[in-house]
Amino acid sequence: MSPQKIFFRLVPILVLFAVGVFFFLSGATNAIHQKGSRTPVAANTTPSPHTQATIFHHPRDHSKGIRLTGAHDLIIKGENIIGGPIPCIVLYKCYNITIIHNKLSCSAQTGISLFNCYSVNIQNNQFRNVSTGVYVENVYQGRIIVDNNQFLNMQGPYPRGQCVQFNNVNGPGNEIYHNKCENIAGRSNPEDAINLYKSNGTSLSPIMVKGNRIRGGGPSKSGGGIMLGDSGGSYQIALNNILVDPGQYGIAISGGDRNSIIGNIIYGRAQRFTNVGLYVAGYNGAVCTNSTVKLNKVNYFNSNQKSNNSWIGPNTSTPAGWETNTWGAPIGSNILPKIIIN
Repeated sequence: MSPQKIFFRLVPILVLFAVGVFFFLSGATNAIHQKGSRTPVAANTTPSPHTQATIFHHPRDHSKGIRLTGAHDLIIKGENIIGGPIPCIVLYKCYNITIIHNKLSCSAQTGISLFNCYSVNIQNNQFRNVSTGVYVENVYQGRIIVDNNQFLNMQGPYPRGQCVQFNNVNGPGNEIYHNKCENIAGRSNPEDAINLYKSNGTSLSPIMVKGNRIRGGGPSKSGGGIMLGDSGGSYQIALNNILVDPGQYGIAISGGDRNSIIGNIIYGRAQRFTNVGLYVAGYNGAVCTNSTVKLNKVNYFNSNQKSNNSWIGPNTSTPAGWETNTWGAPIGSNILPKIIIN
């Protein structure tokens, strides 16, 4: 056979081989792009843990929330999501995620929900008119950080209604720092502003609730400002927070071991649902052990317009540092500005 005929017979085979290689490589590339279930799919490839985080690009349809499963090394930034009947952002089994500078509003459900995630930083976001701002459940490796966010008018109803709630959040590096929470009467239906439910820090890295500014609460007769040890939990600290009229109570430990309330300032005027400024008492079968309550300033009035600053429940030991607190401190609502949300 002549060389020319051999060449022309080989051409179709070479073409088919080239096309096959092209589609194989294309399919491999698509598989990398789709690593982790995402709705909507991120525009860029999910990087490995050793690469720089990718900016998540969300279609500019404000009626659609963000739902990610198994995603990691992403930044969710600059979104304006109106949730309606769905949560604004939901993450399942995600890690190394930063959620920053977003506006999340008007959701009958949560602003942000995390399930079985770790190493998530929620920072400098605005939450308005959502059922609960940040809800975090079933965390075992820690490092959930909720810092410098603004929350306005949580809508509930119970069991929702928190600005931030940790539910079974465990491990080191969990923080709720320097957030501003405001619930305006008649425009909101909150429960606890910050709630730690069956959550555990560690002896070297307790769950820190620090430097938050909380104004407004009620009319719930069970909700209030900051609840530690809800139904149990350990190694939790509420430190240097300021609360004005936060609800039925100011700050409480309602169960668990080695939980602490230190250096907070709490004021509450008499309202039809108010009760006590600070208390330590076991509820829901939980007991309070090795509690510390020290260096707090409290001036709180119950619904009968009587001063009611503190209470230790029956069968509960007096917390360490109890004698260092100032009950009936000379403080009023001016410890916070009237409106603290930008």
